[in-house]
Amino acid sequence: MQEGVDDIEFHFFDPSQPIGQLSGNLPHWRQEGVRYFVTFRLADSIPQDKLRQWQEEKDRWLKRNPPPHTPEQVREFWRLFPERFHRWLDAGYGACVLGKPRVEELLRGVLRNFDGERYELGEHVVMPNHVHAVVSPLPGVELSGILHTWKSYSANKINALAGRRGVLWQKESFDHIVRNAEQLERINAYIRHNPEGK
Repeated sequence: MQEGVDDIEFHFFDPSQPIGQLSGNLPHWRQEGVRYFVTFRLADSIPQDKLRQWQEEKDRWLKRNPPPHTPEQVREFWRLFPERFHRWLDAGYGACVLGKPRVEELLRGVLRNFDGERYELGEHVVMPNHVHAVVSPLPGVELSGILHTWKSYSANKINALAGRRGVLWQKESFDHIVRNAEQLERINAYIRHNPEGK
């Protein structure tokens, strides 16, 4: 008999446990049984010049600050890079097709479709040009597979609803292993209050 989501105890990032790393422009750490804060965005959601500037600054910062990082360096990195990135998303660049009510409703359904079967879906929000979610993959399920399913299934349907063609989603998503209960509460509050800036 398969374990239900109610029988699984998810935990926070544990530096003593094995960590997998996927390649990409953003860091992608993987660990079994954890919660992730994920953000995926429309392909036109950040202007290319801003993105180039952000990447160059991040590369320089990482070169000047090799690991291991002190808590102060971690805070500085988050302020300069992930937090700034999310502020740009919230500025509402691009066509913002996810802001159309029928598109938003469709995407909410996609996110909830396998909740309890492949993952536990926590707080989540569909913004006009991006999506935030807390998601915990169930045993044997990879976060990359969840994100791929959400994005590939929704792309054609959203393009049809929005009367558009071409690439919808930015290929790479932002994901972060939740470190502790306090961080989870901050992330949940951020997701809940994100629509206030719409």
